[in-house]
Amino acid sequence: MRFRAKIVDLACLNHFSRIINTIAKLAKTCILRLTVCKLYFILADKVANGGATMWCELSQGNFFDEFQMEGVAAEHNEIYLELVPENLSRALKTSQSAKAVKIKLTNKHCPCLRVAVELPSLSSSSRIVTHDIPVGVIPRRMWNDFREPSVPDFDVSIYLPVLKTMKSVVERMKNLSNFIVIEANLSGEMNLKIETDLASVTTHFKDLGNPPWASEDGCQSSAQGRDLECMAEACIDIKKLQQLLAGQQVNPTKALCS
Repeated sequence: MRFRAKIVDLACLNHFSRIINTIAKLAKTCILRLTVCKLYFILADKVANGGATMWCELSQGNFFDEFQMEGVAAEHNEIYLELVPENLSRALKTSQSAKAVKIKLTNKHCPCLRVAVELPSLSSSSRIVTHDIPVGVIPRRMWNDFREPSVPDFDVSIYLPVLKTMKSVVERMKNLSNFIVIEANLSGEMNLKIETDLASVTTHFKDLGNPPWASEDGCQSSAQGRDLECMAEACIDIKKLQQLLAGQQVNPTKALCS
């Protein structure tokens, strides 16, 4: 089982760092799945118990100049590691102006991800800062616990407003209630609502747009044939929504809610 990778392009490095920073805001621990073509950061809490799930999929060719890995076996050419994303985020903070960053799976006293940051130097000799991040190796019998989650059928899917704006609204509303109602329809309208015994507050968004969905199996989803003006709503923990919005550091061009 081997893994080593290298990032030279500073733009790729900064973008990769922002993704790790976002994940660190959402999860104390997560699973890093390594394959020949992709990296996956996975959080698989039990939603029924108030937890959250996350599936982050990155094509390694978009970030790494060198990428080599050998899995546990030829027929199972993958590696699953449990890590604390905050530790990886801290290691990458030293790489803001790095010439290169090397990441390698090592095993000295315990399995570690070694992050070696090569910094520019005025002399001929280079400066290298090394971080060893402890990881846990997930045995193959548990891999099925970290497969891509299926997307449940939904009534409405809508593009979100600018996340910075939405974050500002949610931060003000959290002082009024512990829960927020999100409602949306197929006409591009979305409302954020707080309802208590003392107050009822609603923020309206219009003309957001609804993404087109093509069903893979050809089955009709509950969204098809639905009244375009009819609102679908969900009541969620406002602190969880705030945590999600506060952690975003990648500035997505589009974000959607279903």
